[in-house]
Amino acid sequence: MNFSFTPIGVIHSPYKEKFGIPRQPSLAPSARMTLELLAPYNHADTVRGLADFSHLWLQFVFHETAARGWRPLVRPPRLGGNDKVGVFASRATHRPNPLGLSLVELIGIDTGNGVILELAGADLLDGTPVLDIKPYIPFVESRPQARAGFIDGPPPRLSVCWSEKALADLAIHRIRHPELATLVEEILAQDPRPAYQDDPLRIYGVRLYQLDIRFRIAGDIVTTLEINAL
Repeated sequence: MNFSFTPIGVIHSPYKEKFGIPRQPSLAPSARMTLELLAPYNHADTVRGLADFSHLWLQFVFHETAARGWRPLVRPPRLGGNDKVGVFASRATHRPNPLGLSLVELIGIDTGNGVILELAGADLLDGTPVLDIKPYIPFVESRPQARAGFIDGPPPRLSVCWSEKALADLAIHRIRHPELATLVEEILAQDPRPAYQDDPLRIYGVRLYQLDIRFRIAGDIVTTLEINAL
Protein backbone atom coordinates (compact mmCIF):
# COMPACT_ATOMS: atom_id res chain seq x y z
CA MET A 1 0.00 0.00 0.00
CA ASN A 2 1.44 3.36 -1.03
CA PHE A 3 0.44 6.89 -0.14
CA SER A 4 1.14 10.22 -1.77
CA PHE A 5 1.25 13.50 0.16
CA THR A 6 1.31 17.11 -0.98
CA PRO A 7 2.99 19.77 1.19
CA ILE A 8 0.58 22.30 2.66
CA GLY A 9 3.31 24.85 3.25
CA VAL A 10 7.00 25.69 3.33
CA ILE A 11 9.27 26.94 6.13
CA HIS A 12 11.28 30.17 5.86
CA SER A 13 14.02 29.82 8.45
CA PRO A 14 17.34 31.40 9.48
CA TYR A 15 18.91 27.92 9.30
CA LYS A 16 20.43 27.61 5.82
CA GLU A 17 22.19 24.27 6.35
CA LYS A 18 21.84 21.28 8.65
CA PHE A 19 25.00 22.01 10.65
CA GLY A 20 24.11 24.18 13.63
CA ILE A 21 20.39 23.42 13.77
CA PRO A 22 19.45 22.47 17.36
CA ARG A 23 18.94 18.73 17.66
CA GLN A 24 15.51 19.22 19.24
CA PRO A 25 12.86 21.96 18.99
CA SER A 26 12.69 24.72 21.64
CA LEU A 27 16.43 24.54 22.44
CA ALA A 28 16.92 27.85 20.60
CA PRO A 29 13.75 29.80 21.47
CA SER A 30 15.10 32.97 19.83
CA ALA A 31 14.93 31.34 16.40
CA ARG A 32 12.09 33.01 14.51
CA MET A 33 10.71 31.59 11.30
CA THR A 34 7.54 31.54 9.26
CA LEU A 35 5.39 28.84 7.74
CA GLU A 36 3.89 29.98 4.45
CA LEU A 37 0.81 27.97 3.51
CA LEU A 38 0.51 27.04 -0.16
CA ALA A 39 -2.57 27.11 -2.37
CA PRO A 40 -5.24 25.85 -1.97
CA TYR A 41 -4.53 25.69 1.79
CA ASN A 42 -3.62 29.38 2.16
CA HIS A 43 -7.16 30.46 2.95
CA ALA A 44 -8.01 32.15 6.25
CA ASP A 45 -10.67 29.51 6.94
CA THR A 46 -7.99 26.79 7.29
CA VAL A 47 -6.54 28.48 10.38
CA ARG A 48 -9.75 29.73 11.98
CA GLY A 49 -9.41 29.14 15.73
CA LEU A 50 -5.70 28.29 15.54
CA ALA A 51 -4.67 31.53 17.27
CA ASP A 52 -6.26 30.19 20.47
CA PHE A 53 -3.39 27.67 20.78
CA SER A 54 0.08 28.66 21.95
CA HIS A 55 1.97 25.69 20.47
CA LEU A 56 1.65 23.53 17.37
CA TRP A 57 2.88 20.19 16.06
CA LEU A 58 4.37 20.37 12.58
CA GLN A 59 4.74 17.23 10.49
CA PHE A 60 7.40 17.75 7.84
CA VAL A 61 9.74 16.06 5.36
CA PHE A 62 13.51 15.70 5.82
CA HIS A 63 13.84 16.88 2.24
CA GLU A 64 17.63 17.23 2.11
CA THR A 65 18.40 13.73 3.39
CA ALA A 66 15.47 11.79 1.91
CA ALA A 67 17.44 10.64 -1.15
CA ARG A 68 20.14 9.05 1.01
CA GLY A 69 17.85 6.28 2.20
CA TRP A 70 17.65 4.85 5.70
CA ARG A 71 19.68 2.68 8.05
CA PRO A 72 18.43 0.17 10.64
CA LEU A 73 21.07 1.34 13.14
CA VAL A 74 22.10 4.94 13.84
CA ARG A 75 24.58 6.72 16.13
CA PRO A 76 22.77 9.37 18.20
CA PRO A 77 24.96 12.38 19.11
CA ARG A 78 23.83 12.05 22.74
CA LEU A 79 25.67 8.70 22.90
CA GLY A 80 28.92 10.25 21.70
CA GLY A 81 28.58 9.15 18.10
CA ASN A 82 29.86 5.63 18.85
CA ASP A 83 27.05 3.54 20.34
CA LYS A 84 24.25 2.47 18.02
CA VAL A 85 20.50 2.20 18.55
CA GLY A 86 17.69 1.19 16.23
CA VAL A 87 16.40 3.89 13.93
CA PHE A 88 12.99 3.73 15.62
CA ALA A 89 14.64 4.38 19.01
CA SER A 90 16.07 7.64 17.67
CA ARG A 91 15.09 10.87 15.96
CA ALA A 92 17.61 10.43 13.16
CA THR A 93 16.81 12.01 9.81
CA HIS A 94 17.63 8.83 7.85
CA ARG A 95 14.32 6.98 8.21
CA PRO A 96 12.27 4.55 6.08
CA ASN A 97 9.80 7.40 5.59
CA PRO A 98 11.72 10.68 5.94
CA LEU A 99 9.18 12.38 8.19
CA GLY A 100 9.81 14.63 11.17
CA LEU A 101 7.71 16.06 13.98
CA SER A 102 8.45 19.40 15.62
CA LEU A 103 6.76 21.22 18.49
CA VAL A 104 6.84 24.99 17.90
CA GLU A 105 5.47 28.11 19.54
CA LEU A 106 2.86 30.06 17.58
CA ILE A 107 3.66 33.78 17.76
CA GLY A 108 1.11 35.11 15.29
CA ILE A 109 -0.95 34.53 12.15
CA ASP A 110 -1.01 36.86 9.15
CA THR A 111 -3.93 36.38 6.75
CA GLY A 112 -3.52 39.68 4.90
CA ASN A 113 -2.12 38.02 1.77
CA GLY A 114 -2.51 34.27 1.97
CA VAL A 115 -1.65 32.67 5.32
CA ILE A 116 1.67 33.08 7.15
CA LEU A 117 2.25 31.52 10.58
CA GLU A 118 4.91 33.22 12.70
CA LEU A 119 6.78 30.64 14.79
CA ALA A 120 9.46 30.46 17.48
CA GLY A 121 11.77 27.72 18.69
CA ALA A 122 11.54 25.55 15.59
CA ASP A 123 14.43 23.32 14.50
CA LEU A 124 13.68 23.36 10.78
CA LEU A 125 15.87 23.98 7.76
CA ASP A 126 14.96 26.78 5.38
CA GLY A 127 12.71 25.42 2.63
CA THR A 128 11.39 22.47 4.67
CA PRO A 129 8.09 21.14 3.24
CA VAL A 130 5.36 20.87 5.88
CA LEU A 131 2.69 18.18 5.51
CA ASP A 132 0.35 18.98 8.38
CA ILE A 133 -0.34 21.22 11.39
CA LYS A 134 -1.98 20.10 14.59
CA PRO A 135 -2.56 22.06 17.81
CA TYR A 136 -0.64 20.95 20.89
CA ILE A 137 -2.95 19.91 23.75
CA PRO A 138 -1.04 19.86 27.07
CA PHE A 139 -3.39 17.77 29.20
CA VAL A 140 -3.22 14.79 26.84
CA GLU A 141 0.28 15.20 25.36
CA SER A 142 2.44 16.32 28.29
CA ARG A 143 4.01 13.42 30.19
CA PRO A 144 6.63 14.85 32.61
CA GLN A 145 7.20 11.44 34.25
CA ALA A 146 7.75 9.56 30.99
CA ARG A 147 10.97 7.56 30.52
CA ALA A 148 13.25 8.93 27.80
CA GLY A 149 15.75 6.12 27.30
CA PHE A 150 19.31 7.34 26.75
CA ILE A 151 18.14 10.99 26.72
CA ASP A 152 18.26 11.77 30.42
CA GLY A 153 17.79 15.53 30.23
CA PRO A 154 18.81 18.67 28.34
CA PRO A 155 22.28 18.59 26.80
CA PRO A 156 25.08 20.27 28.78
CA ARG A 157 25.65 23.87 27.76
CA LEU A 158 28.96 25.47 26.90
CA SER A 159 29.97 29.01 27.82
CA VAL A 160 30.00 31.42 24.88
CA CYS A 161 32.33 34.39 24.61
CA TRP A 162 32.92 36.90 21.81
CA SER A 163 36.14 38.16 20.28
CA GLU A 164 36.51 41.89 19.66
CA LYS A 165 36.20 41.23 15.92
CA ALA A 166 32.97 39.27 16.42
CA LEU A 167 31.49 42.01 18.61
CA ALA A 168 32.29 44.62 15.95
CA ASP A 169 30.68 42.43 13.28
CA LEU A 170 27.68 41.85 15.53
CA ALA A 171 27.09 45.59 15.91
CA ILE A 172 26.71 45.82 12.13
CA HIS A 173 24.49 42.80 11.54
CA ARG A 174 22.20 43.09 14.54
CA ILE A 175 20.67 46.19 12.96
CA ARG A 176 18.90 43.84 10.55
CA HIS A 177 18.70 40.88 12.97
CA PRO A 178 18.15 42.23 16.52
CA GLU A 179 17.98 38.71 17.99
CA LEU A 180 21.29 37.63 16.41
CA ALA A 181 23.47 37.66 19.55
CA THR A 182 21.01 35.64 21.61
CA LEU A 183 20.39 33.17 18.79
CA VAL A 184 24.10 32.62 18.17
CA GLU A 185 24.69 31.97 21.87
CA GLU A 186 21.75 29.55 22.11
CA ILE A 187 23.07 27.55 19.14
CA LEU A 188 26.77 27.51 20.01
CA ALA A 189 26.16 26.73 23.69
CA GLN A 190 24.78 23.35 22.59
CA ASP A 191 28.03 22.40 20.81
CA PRO A 192 26.92 21.78 17.21
CA ARG A 193 30.07 19.81 16.34
CA PRO A 194 29.89 16.11 15.48
CA ALA A 195 30.57 14.06 18.60
CA TYR A 196 33.82 12.66 17.17
CA GLN A 197 35.41 16.08 16.61
CA ASP A 198 37.33 17.69 19.48
CA ASP A 199 40.10 19.78 17.93
CA PRO A 200 40.49 23.03 19.93
CA LEU A 201 42.32 24.69 17.03
CA ARG A 202 39.75 23.92 14.36
CA ILE A 203 37.54 26.78 13.18
CA TYR A 204 33.91 25.95 12.40
CA GLY A 205 31.20 27.89 10.62
CA VAL A 206 27.43 28.03 11.08
CA ARG A 207 25.20 29.68 8.47
CA LEU A 208 22.40 31.84 9.86
CA TYR A 209 20.36 34.05 7.56
CA GLN A 210 22.97 35.11 4.98
CA LEU A 211 25.76 35.17 7.54
CA ASP A 212 28.67 32.85 8.30
CA ILE A 213 29.32 32.62 12.05
CA ARG A 214 32.92 31.47 12.67
CA PHE A 215 33.81 29.94 16.03
CA ARG A 216 36.23 27.70 17.91
CA ILE A 217 35.63 25.39 20.88
CA ALA A 218 38.22 24.55 23.54
CA GLY A 219 37.06 22.57 26.54
CA ASP A 220 33.70 23.94 27.63
CA ILE A 221 34.20 27.42 26.12
CA VAL A 222 33.03 28.56 22.69
CA THR A 223 34.69 31.63 21.22
CA THR A 224 32.80 33.43 18.47
CA LEU A 225 35.54 34.70 16.16
CA GLU A 226 33.82 36.68 13.42
CA ILE A 227 30.61 37.13 11.44
CA ASN A 228 30.88 37.37 7.66
CA ALA A 229 28.19 38.25 5.15
CA LEU A 230 27.73 35.63 2.44
